Amino acid sequence: MKISVSFTLWLLLGAVSAEESTDYQLPFPQDIYAALGQMTTSLDQLKADMRLLQRETQEQVSQLKTEVDKLKQQQQGRQVAFSASLLAGGQAGTLGPFPSHPTLVFKHVVTNIGNAYNPNTGVFTAPVRGAYNFEWSIGAHGNNRNPSAAWLVKNSEHVFIAYEYEPAGFMSSSNGATLLLEVGDIVFVRLAGGTRAYDDINHHTTFSGSLLFTM
Repeated sequence: MKISVSFTLWLLLGAVSAEESTDYQLPFPQDIYAALGQMTTSLDQLKADMRLLQRETQEQVSQLKTEVDKLKQQQQGRQVAFSASLLAGGQAGTLGPFPSHPTLVFKHVVTNIGNAYNPNTGVFTAPVRGAYNFEWSIGAHGNNRNPSAAWLVKNSEHVFIAYEYEPAGFMSSSNGATLLLEVGDIVFVRLAGGTRAYDDINHHTTFSGSLLFTM
């Protein structure tokens, strides 16, 4: 009787030990290696994603900078205005008369926003397509022979003329025009043949222009 009870207890204890050993069984080394491998793969993918994001961010910043630079250039191109008189440094003198029709070079530059006017050639070059306003004035002393006259010229076309004739004393004429210019069109003032232009510290002979609006 004692032997059968002991044998039964021994069987029950063995069954409980087997179940507990199954419930608390530690993972095998290969399972740990697999988990580490998955973590390594995830980290590598995360690093690759971060590098891709950094490249995309740098590209976006570069594109944005390019767009800002373009906008700045466009804004600068829309800011155009100049004003100049004929002789520099307060000089006094008369040009002409000439048998030809020379371009007047206005050397005393008061304003040249946008640098579209060239004081070395007397030529204005349109930086953008738009409507521009120009004004010019010509002064001279009458000598009973030569008037004062100058054309506003667009490329090679005579647009308007400022003309005055007095046999004696001082004479002055002026005119203005609004022109539609394409990029690269040039505008300048041409002294008419056989006429004269005078300038001094009071700046009687002038040339001015500005961009009204782009088109």
